Formats: sequence, structure tokens, C-alpha cells
Amino acid sequence: MRTCIAILLLILPALVSAPRTAGENWPQWRGPARTGVLPAADAPAAWPAELKKGWSTEIGEGYSSPIVGNGRVYVHARRDPDEVVSAIDLATGKIVWQQKYASPFTKNPYAKEMAKGPYSTPLFSDGRLFTLGTSGILSAWNAATGELVWRKDYSSRVDTSKLFCGTAMSPLRTRHGIVVQIGDDRGGTMITFDPATGKEVWTRDMRGPGYASPIEVTLQGVAQLVAMTTRSVVGVSADSGTLLWEFPFDDEWNENIVTPIAYGAGVIVSGVRQGTRALSPERAGNEWKVEQTWHTPDVTMYMGSPVLAGGVLFGHSSKRRGQFVAVDPADGRIRWATEGRDGVSASVVAAGNHLVFLTTESQLIVAALDGQAFREVRRYALGERSTYAHPAVLRDRVIARDATHVTAWMLE
Repeated sequence: MRTCIAILLLILPALVSAPRTAGENWPQWRGPARTGVLPAADAPAAWPAELKKGWSTEIGEGYSSPIVGNGRVYVHARRDPDEVVSAIDLATGKIVWQQKYASPFTKNPYAKEMAKGPYSTPLFSDGRLFTLGTSGILSAWNAATGELVWRKDYSSRVDTSKLFCGTAMSPLRTRHGIVVQIGDDRGGTMITFDPATGKEVWTRDMRGPGYASPIEVTLQGVAQLVAMTTRSVVGVSADSGTLLWEFPFDDEWNENIVTPIAYGAGVIVSGVRQGTRALSPERAGNEWKVEQTWHTPDVTMYMGSPVLAGGVLFGHSSKRRGQFVAVDPADGRIRWATEGRDGVSASVVAAGNHLVFLTTESQLIVAALDGQAFREVRRYALGERSTYAHPAVLRDRVIARDATHVTAWMLE
């Protein structure tokens, strides 16, 4: 008996401290790799006839997407005039810790029907949680305790009355630190911070940020951040912040919202009025130029960013009151498109052998990952409230945020 107890005492700490599986990991905007793609090993094995509603926790208004790390759901919300950061137990839905800070601002009068945000999705990295508020307040939190580690307040450089949505880009972790874009239509700055101290590693002034989130890619052997501004697509050196190249991508309402997609030797970008384009930046010595490889004007992505899976680009286009589409990334040819009326916008996740679309009308649609035809597998109604936030798709559940709540929808 004593031997058994001794063995049990040795085993228990290991069980308690065992790391969460990859299937419970959604640490940033668009998932583990920031691509909206889950490998089969981390994706749901099957989709049941019905989803079981698990816990549902009220957290305040906003459009920031929930993330998952170390057995907790983290979400950024607003209870005017404060912004609120919550850590929620993944298993029970109980709030583990909650912090708030003042964030008063004047909203654009043309956006009366919209909440005041936040829009930016948090980042969970190395035991810390990074949040970026609507008015440009960047905070680093101890993810375990909720203690504020450091904060940078750029609200004086963001005129929210001139923006439809305020700050919307989601922080990015690179090997150099935490990258954010701040500013407004007048101009902006990209900054990399030391995640431990908040010290600026480098800064780069440029056009004001779009609403899209940047990605890190290696093009022509150079690690760079590809981001959307109010009027262009830019490539910035990840090492130094040097502006390498810029391609015009003008939108009359500055609604550059879609996250760029890395493909081959370039990137694919899309906009509601620009259509979808493939860009190929090329370097000649220290100089860069950008060629447009193809342009598909009939695929106009608005708020939902596409995924690249199985050699095909899948997304949601605003044409015909909303279409799910599949595009050949090599030449921009439309492989298939649904008839339309599929929602104002939709998030998309490639999860193993399936595509998962969550529309703004709270319809969760599961389709086969098929580049030849759209084949719906399941359709679920997740309630009556509108859903603009990107879901976190885990192995056994989907974490979705509507206008006021975060809810766990169980697959088992």
C-alpha cells in the first residue's frame, strides 16, 4: 500500500502539470499557425448530427475572437467605457480572472449600429497574454494570474471618430518580439516590442493601418511582415523594420480587412472592391519590385479571410449576397462558387478533411475539403445573435463568440 501511495504521489504532479494537447490549442488570430488551417491530427474526427450547447459565459460586447491556451479561453470585450479581459476555464466556462481598464473614445457617427469593439484578437505566447484595444492600448498580462506586466498607450495617435472600426489588427509574435500596427487614416506605425519588457525593438512609420492582421513570411530569402495599410499592401523586414516594397491597394472606405495569404513566392490579397490578387515581390540587390501574377475581380472578400488547404484557396466572397468560393491559387481561376445568399460574411477554417464556415448570421456550415465542388456535410444554428468573431475550432468543441457571450459547442 505504501508503495502504491508513493508511486501515486510521484505521478500526480506530472499529471497536473502535463501540457495540453495540440487539439486544445488556438493561441492567436486564425489558430496555431495564423493560417486558419488545422491538420487532421488536431481537427475534429467527425461532425455529429447536432452540436451540444455546453457552457455559455457573458463577457461584454465586441468582435475580438476568442483564443485558447493552457486550458483557458481568453477573450477581450467592452463594458463601456472600459475594456475587459477575461480568462475562462475551458472545461467549465467559469471566469478564472478578469481585468478591466478605462478606454473612453468617440465613435465614428457613421458606425452607429456597430459596437465599440474591441476588434483585435488577443495573442497567447510564453505564458503571457497580449491584447490591443480599439483606441490603441497594448497590454501584456500574466496569463495565469491576470496581473498586468506592462502597457503601452497609443490612444493619442488613434482618432476613432475618423475610423469605422478603430484598431483591428491582431498582435503577431515573431522571433524578434510582438508586432503591432497603430495609427489611423492620417498615418501609422508598425512596432516590434520585447515581449518581456515592452521595450521597442524597432519602429517603422508608414501609411495608416488597415483592419487586417499581418503575417510573417520569407520571400526571396528575406523574412518579412506582409501587412495591409489603408491604401496598400506592404512588405517590411522582420529584422529591422525597413520598408521593402509597397503595392497599391486602394479602397474608397479604407476597408482593407482580409489577412494576406502566403503562396509560393508571393502572397494573395483580397478586398471587397479590389477583388482578389496574387502578388510576387522580387529582389534585385537591395531593390524590390512587385508584379501582379493574376487578378480575379469576381471574388471580393470582405471581412472573412481565406484559407489555403489541399492546394486550393477557399473563402467567402461578397458577390451575390455572399458566396462560398474555391479559387486556384496558381492562376486565380474560380473552381466553384455557391449560388449566393450565404451571409454578409463568414469566417473559414480548414479542419482536416473539412471546411468550417461560421457566418455572421450564426450558421456553422461544415463542407468537404474539395476543390472540385461544394459539398455540404452539416449545418448548425448557433443562436439568434449575430456572430462576427472568428471561432476557435478544437478537436472536441467549437468556441464561438456572438454579440455578448462566449459559448462552447460540443462535438461529443
